Amino acid sequence: MSLLSHIRQEFRPTISLAVPLVLAELGWMTMGIVDTVMVGHLPDSAVAIGAVALSSNVFTTIALFGLGLLLGLDTLVSQAFGAGKREDCHRSLVNSIYLSIALTPLLLIPIWLMPRFFNAVGANASVVAFAVPYTNALAYGLLPLLLFFALRRCVQAMNMVRPVAFALVSANIINAVGNYVLIYGKWGFPFMGVVGSGWSTTLSRGYMALVLLVYLLWYDRKHRTDLLNTPIDVDFPRIKRLLVLGFPAAMQFTLEGGVFALVTALIARLGPVPLATHQIALNTVAFTYMVPLGIASAAAVRVGQAIGRKDARGAAAAGDTAIFLGAVFMTLAGICLLVFPRWIARIYTPDETVIRATGMLLAAGAAFQLFDGLQTAATGALRGAGDTRTPMLCHFTAYWIIGLPLGYWLTFSRGMGALGLWVGLSLALILIGIVLLAVWRRMVHKLATTI
Repeated sequence: MSLLSHIRQEFRPTISLAVPLVLAELGWMTMGIVDTVMVGHLPDSAVAIGAVALSSNVFTTIALFGLGLLLGLDTLVSQAFGAGKREDCHRSLVNSIYLSIALTPLLLIPIWLMPRFFNAVGANASVVAFAVPYTNALAYGLLPLLLFFALRRCVQAMNMVRPVAFALVSANIINAVGNYVLIYGKWGFPFMGVVGSGWSTTLSRGYMALVLLVYLLWYDRKHRTDLLNTPIDVDFPRIKRLLVLGFPAAMQFTLEGGVFALVTALIARLGPVPLATHQIALNTVAFTYMVPLGIASAAAVRVGQAIGRKDARGAAAAGDTAIFLGAVFMTLAGICLLVFPRWIARIYTPDETVIRATGMLLAAGAAFQLFDGLQTAATGALRGAGDTRTPMLCHFTAYWIIGLPLGYWLTFSRGMGALGLWVGLSLALILIGIVLLAVWRRMVHKLATTI
């Protein structure tokens, strides 16, 4: 079948599944943007933005390892649901909750060691002074974040995507109000500054987990899915299967998030203004990335369900359509980054020095938008097919072997500043997009001959 016929077949079902997931991903990213914008209007804007940038990037990298271990749910639950095995879906959910609880203390150890990391990389002292208490506040939301992610992967793999979108969109309202009250000391609360934003984020994450839990219990009672009759014993073979599938995805998440966290820490050596500029550009490209990430989640579900039905042609159509949609959106996003850099920067800060410096980083971000869309959607399609190892290897090679060393050399040896590191990251993403597109085409051929 041609790409056009694949799009005709899968466009509507992919869009209907992807739109709520895209809204969910945008809601996830908007929380970080709101935090940055609201601390950016504190008296020392660059230092406040830099503290949130440094802390949130490193914290997210650590949390992403745990979240990645749960990504095996995309494969297990979607394929079980496609095969009509709802009880199997529920057993995966129960054991993912056990896994989330077990992961929490393990992930808290590196989070509590983050101050040593900040000092080791030579981060600006004034930025670190705010970043450490902000990190401590975020740590209390780690378990709710893992539980929300486990619940989310399960419900969306069973085609229940609207509650995911509702949870994240409504959590943004709670986070925005919490930021206003706690950062600036409104409605009788004390002025907490940057750390108030961390507590607001933690409360919002607890709320998201509660929303999905209540929804699942309501859905079970209404439709009699026997969720509460699911055996609660620990299923070690299933957890092992989750870890086997999830570990490469966890490493991919960690490698990708880790390189941006390390870049943030390296740019912190250049001072508050370059760090604030980097955070604005990073938030912007991360926001555009949320759209193909939502499409990728839909691709994982659609491809996995098709494989569960033994439908190789449907799996190919689902993956191809998702990759096409991701590429189209990110091409448009790249154009916007080139055309509106000052407008974007002004959303975050009134500091003219920071605004002027943001344009070059957004131009570097525009260069990789198309390829970021390709690699993200292809990664989701491959995950639905059970391949989480290849994206991990691609991200490791492109980011850590090629992009980061090149960026470091351009920044600190050639004097390009923050732009040098962004050039290195741009090259890495271009390479990843090209390679993973080719890997997906090979997977399509494999599915056609094995299913």
